[in-house]
Amino acid sequence: MRWYLASVLAAVSGLLSAAAFDPWSVPYAMVVGVALLVWVLRRQREARVVAVMTTGAVYGLAFMAPLIWWMNAVSSGAYVALVLAQTVLLALIALPLRAALRLPWWPVWGAAAWVLGEQVRGGFPFSGFPWGRLAHTSIDTPLAPYARLVGMPGTSALLFLLAAMLVVLAGSGVLRRTAAVAVVVAVLVGGLFLPTGVADPGPERRIAAIQGNTPGAFLTWPRGEIGELHLAETSRLAAAVESGRTQAPDLVIWPENALDVDPYADEALGARIQSLVQRIGAPILVGAILDGATNDTAYNAGVVWNGDGPGDVYVKRKLVPYGEYVPFRRELGGLVPRFDRDIPRDMLPGDQAGDLQAGSVVVGDTICWDIAYDGIVEDAVRGGAEMLVVQTSNASFTGTSQPAQQFKISRLRAIETGRWVVVPSTNGISGIVDADGRVVERAPTEEPATLIADVGTATGTTPATAAGRWPALALSSLGLLGWVLGVLHRRRALRRSS
Repeated sequence: MRWYLASVLAAVSGLLSAAAFDPWSVPYAMVVGVALLVWVLRRQREARVVAVMTTGAVYGLAFMAPLIWWMNAVSSGAYVALVLAQTVLLALIALPLRAALRLPWWPVWGAAAWVLGEQVRGGFPFSGFPWGRLAHTSIDTPLAPYARLVGMPGTSALLFLLAAMLVVLAGSGVLRRTAAVAVVVAVLVGGLFLPTGVADPGPERRIAAIQGNTPGAFLTWPRGEIGELHLAETSRLAAAVESGRTQAPDLVIWPENALDVDPYADEALGARIQSLVQRIGAPILVGAILDGATNDTAYNAGVVWNGDGPGDVYVKRKLVPYGEYVPFRRELGGLVPRFDRDIPRDMLPGDQAGDLQAGSVVVGDTICWDIAYDGIVEDAVRGGAEMLVVQTSNASFTGTSQPAQQFKISRLRAIETGRWVVVPSTNGISGIVDADGRVVERAPTEEPATLIADVGTATGTTPATAAGRWPALALSSLGLLGWVLGVLHRRRALRRSS
């Protein structure tokens, strides 16, 4: 296949893949897009490395450019840098994928190579970018329950297998086509009968999620103003509890960055939070920016505030480069002065799991992007989390598709872990999701709101959380092996032909 025709088809493939995500959300579009990419790469079995990498790069550019257009809300520079980084990675990932597609039973080898690529993107560079995974497109389809059985990596592999079956259907051979149809039907029908729901139900807990809203466009509000809005909304809840109009919750949850003033350092602020805790009769999981060890550092944290003061703390583990900290600040500060202006302090990552004792319930706290990382969620569940929390602040992405994309990841995590998920955001999307992935409560965006629901707790594990990192490790190892075997297969073929 000519490289220019391969590039055109790769671009179509990338656009189809992006169409599976918000704001378009076309079901199975990424499966079709990946099928087209596989069809192209199989016709580049003998192509040079540069041609294959060009195909991967064009796919990556066409996929990532529309998928993460919302990054322009931070800056056009950050958007271009992230798209280019993902494009380079996908160009490289095309090599093991093409090699795997040369082998007998190539759909299985290809699925492993695809997961290998997702794992690489999810861990490099810096903390990685686990966005746009095949598994993420399974929500609201019969394929979503597979996340509970085989986790995100296994679900991506399964969706790749469906894409491969589409390629087989486009080929020749009645027996092969029949087998491909049987696989597709079996996977889709099987998903309809897979269980979802709470993993070993515990007692219900009444949870209140606070959305205080933000007072204006990103980076324009006065320091402390977001905190005042969340204090005011929580005070309204306290008044409703005191008057008997609302039953007291077991836990109140604030979003990420609800406080941009450290409540440990500001005693008056800490006292106001503690007063609200006492009025409501329940702890508050506060999202706060805490001062670091130096004036140049900070922590993005969730703090359980009890009636007698602060308790368990979770510090965000997966920070956003050039959003929460600046790699190579010394070298880049003079070239890009806005880094020092907009990100004056580098946030430091935590190293502890997010299982927090919050009154009568153990919550698995994640902060914003954390929810996209398998290991972060797994560690919290293994630590005893009975429900999950996603404290998030999407104020900088208001009006874009980023909040919706992230919210769907949260919903899929509910199915995967068999746990309810509570998502408090500063101004949306805030919602409460049951263990089947269904949205039970959702707040209006860009206005103060309080969501209250009786949340089911879970005391057990799903097959996916019990397996932990092993499926990802096994599939990635199989993908590496497929790469090696595919290269050797090609060399043997060349020797036979010569």
